[in-house]
Amino acid sequence: MAPIDDLDAQIVRLFLDEPKIGVLEASRRLGVARATVQSRLDRLAERGVVESWSPTVSPTALGFPVTAFLTLEVVQGAGRTPAAEHLASIPEVLEACTITGAGDLWCRVVARSNTDLQRVLDAVVSEPSIVRVATVIALQTELAPRVAPLLDAALGLDTTSPTAP
Repeated sequence: MAPIDDLDAQIVRLFLDEPKIGVLEASRRLGVARATVQSRLDRLAERGVVESWSPTVSPTALGFPVTAFLTLEVVQGAGRTPAAEHLASIPEVLEACTITGAGDLWCRVVARSNTDLQRVLDAVVSEPSIVRVATVIALQTELAPRVAPLLDAALGLDTTSPTAP
């Protein structure tokens, strides 16, 4: 079974582009019954394709214009759980992933300023299981987080061709 079909992709694209559109207006624009749109959305949510209906919040607009990426090394044999639980307690840690390569965990953090970033880093390394952190500061966002291109990829459409739709 394909993860999505063309109608699912159209529905998701529409809600990505216009999150406040509503089911009735989406059904009008797509030329399908309201119940069809609602049942498709429900099914996509049940299957985990659509993970959230929450708004996207701008850290910059909230007063956190500095973004940094941290690569953390943790004490070997201690596992990642203590570090992950500690990171979850720091509001400025937006994301943390276990990684391969030189480090053990990767984090995306925000801060009010470069000086405030030092406070965030101090909070991160206050956990004894975190032994080292390497930090890079983002200068500019060239490509914001996105998922819309995955819709075409999931449908098997060639998005790399210059003549791709």
